[in-house]
Amino acid sequence: MEEIDLDLQNAKLAYTIINSLLEGHEALSDLLVLMSHALDEDVLKALTNTNEWESYLESKRNLSVTKEQIEMFTTELRRLEAKGYI
Repeated sequence: MEEIDLDLQNAKLAYTIINSLLEGHEALSDLLVLMSHALDEDVLKALTNTNEWESYLESKRNLSVTKEQIEMFTTELRRLEAKGYI
């Protein structure tokens, strides 16, 4: 049997931590959308034309990729666990 250098407990802990961060970011995004409805159009345009807004959007794109990577990681963990490697 192939030896895998992976501790299942720590892998699951890492998954839980990363997933919690992703969920927190999604909740913050939902809050921003809700708050944007309370702003008038001029203020909203001014806000979305800032470097901070661009950084937020870049972060959101990066987390989208991270979420896909977590799903792949989880699938691989389940496969290794089913084969008895971990």
